[in-house]
Amino acid sequence: MKKNILPIACFFLFITLSSFTFCKRQGIRGHVYLIKGNQMPSPDRKPSAPRGLKTTVYVYELTSLGQVKQVQGTSFYESVGTKLIKEVMPDENGYFKIRLNPGQYSLFIKKDNLFYANLFDDKNNICPVKVEKGGFTEIDIRADYDAVY
Repeated sequence: MKKNILPIACFFLFITLSSFTFCKRQGIRGHVYLIKGNQMPSPDRKPSAPRGLKTTVYVYELTSLGQVKQVQGTSFYESVGTKLIKEVMPDENGYFKIRLNPGQYSLFIKKDNLFYANLFDDKNNICPVKVEKGGFTEIDIRADYDAVY
């Protein structure tokens, strides 16, 4: 009887660890770029390459405009009314990678004490990102609050 328990226990331990590892093989990865200054196209000047920004990326439950306290119609928010899931600090080139369970999320960065996000979908969800099982969703976050277009 004791000989049969060890293989069964090992099997269940393997299944448990495998499922934990598998559920973390997906998430979001990308870059945060700082865009500043005059971004208007010009034949006299080549557009400058975006520069990586080392700032915290905040991952919230999918968040709509009705769930934030917006600053006077801008892309800045005093507060986010949904659950914070994770936060990560990109490297010096702005690259980040966050392991997440499958689902839909909203991404924000901060400038000073305000949250910032400038992308929306057709349902007014702020910077929506969908994570599929078994893969990483790629996204570039453009911190262009000091840019002119």
